[in-house]
Amino acid sequence: MDIELSTLPSKTRCPTYDMAEDQKKLQELSDAYQKIQTDLQTTVSARQRLESQQQENKGVQKVHVLPILSTPLPRPRPSSAPLTPAKEFSTLPSTSAIYKLVGPVLLKQERSEAVMAVEGRLDFIDREIKRLEKQIQETQTESESKKMEVYQLQTQMQGQE
Repeated sequence: MDIELSTLPSKTRCPTYDMAEDQKKLQELSDAYQKIQTDLQTTVSARQRLESQQQENKGVQKVHVLPILSTPLPRPRPSSAPLTPAKEFSTLPSTSAIYKLVGPVLLKQERSEAVMAVEGRLDFIDREIKRLEKQIQETQTESESKKMEVYQLQTQMQGQE
């Protein structure tokens, strides 16, 4: 009794065909997982840069505020709550000048303008950090999902050997 190969199901005809398909799918899943991990690292780095900028901007309130005519700056009051730009600037004597560093030059700036600029930057940075944290969580969830797909396929492939 002769059986024609073309009438047999593909798995029966060529058992290595399934293995090749599974290997290809495994490679695709692995590549997708690596891309997700790269995206995650990029997003985490972006968040770290924003946190650094946030600390810089909080420091701007103290570093680039210069008194006129050597008027001593008031001593910071011990407090558990950090000072906001408006509070930090309000601790300065009214005769203090506020300067903005633009390239290598310090330019005099109005107090209200300085407070608004620093608070605006800090608000923007806070929103961006929150957005990136949400993106990090989503990417981690996607990464775990891909990792499980890879694991399941590897387990399935080992069972077929």
